[in-house]
Amino acid sequence: MQLNLTKPICFFDLETTGINISKDRIVEISILKVHPNGKENTKTWVVNPEMPIPAEVTAIHGISDADVADKPTFKELSKEIYNLIKDSDLGGFNSNRFDIPLLAEEMLRADIDFDMKGMQSIDVQTIFHKMEQRTLSAAYKFYCDKNLDDAHSAEADTKATYEVLKAQLSKYEDLENDTKFLAEFSSRKKFADFAGFLIFNKQGEECFSFGKHKGKRVVDVMEQEPGYFGWLLNADFPLYTKKVLTAIKLRQFNNKLS
Repeated sequence: MQLNLTKPICFFDLETTGINISKDRIVEISILKVHPNGKENTKTWVVNPEMPIPAEVTAIHGISDADVADKPTFKELSKEIYNLIKDSDLGGFNSNRFDIPLLAEEMLRADIDFDMKGMQSIDVQTIFHKMEQRTLSAAYKFYCDKNLDDAHSAEADTKATYEVLKAQLSKYEDLENDTKFLAEFSSRKKFADFAGFLIFNKQGEECFSFGKHKGKRVVDVMEQEPGYFGWLLNADFPLYTKKVLTAIKLRQFNNKLS
């Protein structure tokens, strides 16, 4: 089955130094770009994370400090990667909760103003979990009847994710072969940021999802406790979360002037 696309979609997978979105770095990224005419092209980079790769993480994906020592940094690769994905929607396996947030952090760190405006994101894991409740290797076996022998290789995981989505579309009549539908179906709660620190209420207003102000509107907290905004910007939160908070602050300021 060929995906019904109105624009390209980039399926991608990251191997990283760990699972902390704010602190960890990419050590490998593979992107499979699928065009509306069905043409596919794949690009994989090994990345120097500029920090040690823990031994327990190397044991999972097989990439060691020696493997990345002479590789380019993400900042050196960032423009090439961004130019590949900027005209596309995004797809991945657990991508909404991990790969996209971490990619956004790396892009912002490299001074690229990355955001998801105009992009849809399809999380194949969410579709899978809603339908079958399994892992990627099990999904590949279940949907494609193949063994994922190179699991935790970014390129193998990326290709498997793409194949699983096509098989899901063939298997489930309820799934529409439409990027917007699949993006909405594979989303969970609607977050204002990638990491889930800011959520939307029923009125579409940004609210905190954590801490002493959980459930409160961000604009109200900024108005009543201005120092909290400064604390957030200096605390250990993802750069993208800080970017969203700054945008809300500027919007609030401009509203007062108008």
